[in-house]
Amino acid sequence: MSDFKLADRLSTLPPYLFAAIDKAKAEVAAQGMDIISLGIGDPDLPTPEFIIDALHEGAKKPVNHQYPSYVGMLAYRQAVADWYKERFNVDLDAETEVVSLIGSKEGIAHFPLAYINPGDLALVATPNYPVYGIATSFAGGEVEYLPLLEENDFLVDLDAVSNDTWAKAKMIFVCYPNNPTAATATKEFYERLIEKAKEFNVIVVSDAAYTEIYYDPTNKPISILECEGAKDVCIEFHSLSKTYNMTGWRVGMAVGNKDLVAGLGKIKENVDSGIFQAVQEAGIAALKEGEPYAEKFRAIYKERRDVVSAALTKAGIKHRIPEASFYLWCNTPKGFTSSEFVTNVLKQTGVVLTPGQGFGTPGEGYFRISLTVNNERLEEAVSRISKL
Repeated sequence: MSDFKLADRLSTLPPYLFAAIDKAKAEVAAQGMDIISLGIGDPDLPTPEFIIDALHEGAKKPVNHQYPSYVGMLAYRQAVADWYKERFNVDLDAETEVVSLIGSKEGIAHFPLAYINPGDLALVATPNYPVYGIATSFAGGEVEYLPLLEENDFLVDLDAVSNDTWAKAKMIFVCYPNNPTAATATKEFYERLIEKAKEFNVIVVSDAAYTEIYYDPTNKPISILECEGAKDVCIEFHSLSKTYNMTGWRVGMAVGNKDLVAGLGKIKENVDSGIFQAVQEAGIAALKEGEPYAEKFRAIYKERRDVVSAALTKAGIKHRIPEASFYLWCNTPKGFTSSEFVTNVLKQTGVVLTPGQGFGTPGEGYFRISLTVNNERLEEAVSRISKL
């Protein structure tokens, strides 16, 4: 039998967080326990019917059965630009400042290949979505993690980063509304980040996938591109996945600085063949007509948030009440590490949670709950946890 050794870039990786959760969940389910999965942020609500209809119509067009554009149909990119203008009052050139993505994860994973050389440094705000650091490592870069702490409202302490580190850095990854902490960024924070990035010639990579899951319509999350000078240094990644319950459709976008967008586009020319155009046509429909549906989804998540928060309070579990995203960031009870607590909960109750430490060292002492099941199951889940 041949023995094929994995490349070093794979053999040095830790287990991918959500794959490990799926494996543990399957093992407990095999024992016959009723599983309530609050681990992965995958909406349980269906994609709106009008989006499915647009896909159906698009799939019937022979022209859509051929190779699509690497960077995306101009009509799709224009719909993205129009949506950014309406939602954030940000002007984008659809031809040069927008590129389509096979989901924002694909774009984030490929972006460092365009700008990170072996040995280059990327700063990653943590706790974080694991792909930022992994993608940097795949490109041969080095990663320095910047802690997101509760006392700073889980915003990066930009002044705590030394000038030597800023000078070495090639890019910085931030995510707001944040996964996993659900923290939101202020305009003042973004302005300071842009100022630092311009001073030291650092690329700002903004992951904004959760801006449309918010609970106060008078205080909507903002895009970094709303800030003056952002286009000089920023590329922002967004997705239709969470906004319109389209996680399985794999359709998203990157927007911002035209050179950064073009750099990502050059990578995509060589590694993929674009999004099926019928999916792009469905994406156009979502961006143009989806806001009333997104509003309904937000109301459902708000109700779920309030149900879980009340149950956690009753159970004596400290937590943040999120202003955005569909996550609750909760404090692990005393006497447990985050992994110990989550493992104990899974084995004894069948409830799947995500350990905070899995998102990075500053996540130790926390666990994450996803609001991606109905109220009855959420109440049942917290009830099981509270009886431990």
